Amino acid sequence: MSKNTTITSWISSANGHPDFPLQNLPLGIFSYKGDEPRAGVAIGDQIFDIKAAIELNLFPGKALEAAQATSSQTLNKYFALDKSTRHSFRQSLIDLLKENSSDHARIEQASIKTLHKMSDCTLHMPASVGDYTDFYVGIHHATYAGKLFRPDNPLLPNYKYIPIGYHGRASTIYASGTDVVRPFGQILPPGSEVPEFGPSKRLDFELELGIWLGGGNSVGKPIAISEAADHIAGLCLLNDWSARDIQAWEYQPLGPFLSKSFGTTVSPWVITSEALEPFRKPQPERPAGDPQPLPYLLDKQDQASGAFDIYLEVWLTTEKMRAGNIPAIRIVVSNSLNMYWTIAQMIAHHTVNGCSLRPGDLFGSGTISGPDHGQSGSMLELTEGGKSPIELSSGETRDFLADGDEITLVARCYREGYPSIGFGQCIGRIKNSL
Repeated sequence: MSKNTTITSWISSANGHPDFPLQNLPLGIFSYKGDEPRAGVAIGDQIFDIKAAIELNLFPGKALEAAQATSSQTLNKYFALDKSTRHSFRQSLIDLLKENSSDHARIEQASIKTLHKMSDCTLHMPASVGDYTDFYVGIHHATYAGKLFRPDNPLLPNYKYIPIGYHGRASTIYASGTDVVRPFGQILPPGSEVPEFGPSKRLDFELELGIWLGGGNSVGKPIAISEAADHIAGLCLLNDWSARDIQAWEYQPLGPFLSKSFGTTVSPWVITSEALEPFRKPQPERPAGDPQPLPYLLDKQDQASGAFDIYLEVWLTTEKMRAGNIPAIRIVVSNSLNMYWTIAQMIAHHTVNGCSLRPGDLFGSGTISGPDHGQSGSMLELTEGGKSPIELSSGETRDFLADGDEITLVARCYREGYPSIGFGQCIGRIKNSL
């Protein structure tokens, strides 16, 4: 197990913090009380200001190179760094913030510049997204959604050979806390042959992981499956908002379009590959009879440790609940081990045709549902397509999302003998478009 397993921080709030102990140190872009956005590191209930740390000459060698790569109000240049340079930066942060740090006194003397209460800060998008691809690797969601749209053929044959994905819209990816405007589009009413135009009445969330891409590849040069893991800069939470009634009319023959492009919400902290290393797991074995991946998608090491054990939850509040101080209700529990394909397989497949990826590109995993009802990562599954509304503690029911509903995604990694690390929150509230 990592030598950093039991070390603590001189920042007391980090010790025992469920999300941001010293073993996590996620990166993000923040502003303090309205000043200019810049890069920071979450540690307990504080944000460690990287720009201020550079001014104090706290970073040596490669770590300084990495710190300076965060100075452009986005993390794209940092994502582009090689793995060893990113590792040096992480180790330097641990050395600065650990209990017996030789720089403790100097940092604390300058704490008005170097440390900021997270509650006093605004979090922004961590990177500028050039391209966004949403995959479909949650097999339980794919199977259930297929049953609704194609009862006689729910899971198409290519699903178990190809990590299916579609090209999403980068211009409408928002940081957590941004309102989601209910979209308009064409909808085919039941029993009708002619569509009508109006606001979506079947608005949904989707519980996903976001994958931030690190160093990319040149056009025409695929990333080998054995090297793909080195191209993962980090993970976040991602809510792929979906208008199911618009989707049902438009998705054939080319797939999602307006039903998805109106909004995607991501959590602001990037949980680095280095922090996630202790939570790697073997990719779950495929059911008997499923085909083995083609050679370009199959790597022994990736199968042995290419999956992540990430516990996932979805929480819901309504306007009525907030007005009555009724606590949020947890409606979903799932785990990233329900992904049929690994992230490395997604990267290898995306580039096998010569497509180039760039630092700051974003992947969505697709909805990560489990095999049981309470593990369904969307309202589509939870309510059986709207036929079985869920009951809330406020006395309300929901088949799909109403105006004012707020969805919060959370994630945490657990391992015996190791501090838990979390992703923070991914929050979006539905706003009426009128």
